[in-house]
Amino acid sequence: MNSLRKPRLLAGTAAGLGTLLLAVSLHGLPHGGDTTPASTKVAIRVDQVGYVRGEAKRAYVMGPSAALAGAGFKVVDARNRVVQAGRLGAATGRWNARYPSVRTADLSALNTPGTYRIVLTGTAAGRSPAFRIAGARELMTPLVRDNVRFLQAQRDGADVLPGALRHGPSHLADQDATVYADPDYDEEGTELLDERLTPTGDQADVSGGWFDAGDFLKFTGTTSYSVAELLLAQRDLPGMAELSAEASHGLAWLDRMWDEDSETLYAQVGIGAGNDAVRTDHDVWRLPEADDRLDVSPGDPDYTIKHRPVFRANDPGEPITPSLAGRVAAAFALAAQRAADTDPDEAQDWLDKAAAVYDLADTDHDPDEPLVTAFPNAFYPEDSWQDDMEFGGAELALAARELGDDREGDWADAAAGWAGDYLDSDVKGTLNVADVSALAHVDLATVLDGTRTNGIGAEELYDDLRRQLDDGVAHAGHDPFGAGAVYDDFDAVPHTFGLVATARLYAKATGDTRYAAFAGRQRGWALGANPWGTSFMIGAGEVYPHCPEHQLANLRGSHDGKGAILRGAVVNGPNAASKLEELNGFPTMKKCTAAPPAGAWTDFDGKGARYVDDVGAWQTVEPSLDFTTTALLTFALTAQAGGR
Repeated sequence: MNSLRKPRLLAGTAAGLGTLLLAVSLHGLPHGGDTTPASTKVAIRVDQVGYVRGEAKRAYVMGPSAALAGAGFKVVDARNRVVQAGRLGAATGRWNARYPSVRTADLSALNTPGTYRIVLTGTAAGRSPAFRIAGARELMTPLVRDNVRFLQAQRDGADVLPGALRHGPSHLADQDATVYADPDYDEEGTELLDERLTPTGDQADVSGGWFDAGDFLKFTGTTSYSVAELLLAQRDLPGMAELSAEASHGLAWLDRMWDEDSETLYAQVGIGAGNDAVRTDHDVWRLPEADDRLDVSPGDPDYTIKHRPVFRANDPGEPITPSLAGRVAAAFALAAQRAADTDPDEAQDWLDKAAAVYDLADTDHDPDEPLVTAFPNAFYPEDSWQDDMEFGGAELALAARELGDDREGDWADAAAGWAGDYLDSDVKGTLNVADVSALAHVDLATVLDGTRTNGIGAEELYDDLRRQLDDGVAHAGHDPFGAGAVYDDFDAVPHTFGLVATARLYAKATGDTRYAAFAGRQRGWALGANPWGTSFMIGAGEVYPHCPEHQLANLRGSHDGKGAILRGAVVNGPNAASKLEELNGFPTMKKCTAAPPAGAWTDFDGKGARYVDDVGAWQTVEPSLDFTTTALLTFALTAQAGGR
């Protein structure tokens, strides 16, 4: 498996932070509107966004074995009329000491549109959050629009948009930023060993783009991944103007990060790990526009906060880290495909940019050397790059086909070769920011169109998609809540959405719907049908994160879930309990801890995993670009599947 992303935001031990602030509860009321007291012994977990008409539907009930042994359930509508009743299913396993038994409630027969709740009967009492039954487009399209709202809130530069969490133009000095030599870090990537950063003498316009997460850094690796997902989502929702506009915003920044005159790809704007002489983005908690107001001169520790350094992925004209080259080429080639019908000249320009980046990929990369994805590399470690090269080649070939470019065959051959290398490797994973093989396989199969090259045909590619999904199905078979992803390490939620997207892509490409029920259950897990009973997308459902580790949301937003929120943001979700021993704190951070509607989050921790809704808990409630766009692609694919 690929290494999961390591923490990249707000290390609590950063120089000069002082004593950790302990967050306190700002509100003890339930998140949702239903004030019915919940049982302290039994809890019901549902997909709080809702279930698609016609799909398999499952809810979970957790509690003492004796209480659930004789329990049944009824489903009531908004007028409290019973529309379905039944017995709980067999136990799916043990969760923790407080909730030793987990059983299912099968809602598959419920297909009448409306809003419902589950009410337990017999030996158990309890009432679920509300959920809807509706068509796929009706349920999913509003979620995509909310994901786009998060991206709009993440905008940097002069082109900011009004919104619930509006902020002023920010980091305008990025228009004339200084390029620096690669910084030198200790082995853990937590301390900058250089006394000072070393300028190269070059300047670059790297303004605009999106903040990567709850901080204000900008990365080519994550942005290119997210732009590609937005452009893929547009295939399923072509009429959504705001989705198109946001993809264009991200593309414009990627274009600035590629200097075609000097053949240089810039990898990062800003610095997140420094020392006493170099203060960083992760040493302060503020609004983004505050950086522009700093009065600093070269040599001041805060100089690199206002005048943010730019770091390169390659020396001018030299080979580019292949993982970055492949996915940037894929994003540019997808832009060419989008423009092919409406503006062939623009499309050809994007294709030529993609080809230039792709041709510079360091395909002789030393396997013993880490891939340079970020500075320090520990922010975004990655083991594989052949999947990125497959992705870039596949999208180049598709763009060439649409534009009648005679390089299509060369790129198809290259993509198939990299696919074969990926399939032969021991670093195969599932869809997330560190593994794009699922996206690459589906489009490469389209390129091959029933043919074979370099020993690769569609069947080998589809076999690997099944491998990814079967791994998730196998894990789900041993989990009381049917979770297909590992939730006691980083990126549980984006990996979950990645499995759903892969299942939808596979079904769309092959017509094989064997993973449809699995996909629905994984979507449900991420949106509330999990042990903690919370959706991991802000604003989705009755219970969702109220205290994300996000500076703008913390300083400008509401902490009660009713006012200005970071709507549409997707967070990491549960993580290993051992990783939550220390939370972050800053003197300017507004304290915020949100409790679940009943009990405490610790009541629901289990299997080595923990979840905390606290502004200092970057391990569980920090949102990011790649988390959110993977969810967005999932929702777009699900909406499209329901519209066929």
